[in-house]
Amino acid sequence: MLAALLIAFSLGVVAGLRSMMAPAAVLLARHVRVAGIVVAILAVGELIVDLLPTTPSRTAPVPLVARIISGAFCGWFVVTGSPAARIAGMLAGVAGALVGTYGGHAARVRAIKRLGAIPAALAEDVVALALALFAVTR
Repeated sequence: MLAALLIAFSLGVVAGLRSMMAPAAVLLARHVRVAGIVVAILAVGELIVDLLPTTPSRTAPVPLVARIISGAFCGWFVVTGSPAARIAGMLAGVAGALVGTYGGHAARVRAIKRLGAIPAALAEDVVALALALFAVTR
């Protein structure tokens, strides 16, 4: 159960970094083909939109709620068993999403100062993708 909660938390962190990447990874890893492909396309779109200067901050209310919902979904989906276990998975996913959102924002601000906006965004994409792949292969 602890391993599943850690995976749920990790996927929540991914959702906090890129809201659509975590559910895309989960759905594709679980062979939910049509929904997985649709969400993966949305995830690619999110990667592109993230590079635009007009994209709102991830800590604004609407993007924050989307990340929380994404983390909750992933947590519920990867933790199996009793309803209480699934709720614990959802809570772990939400906690991870909050860590990913606010921690990712702070890291991104620092990375922009050192690397520039686009390299910082691409570095964050790589971290999110690597963590998502690691989590869904456990």
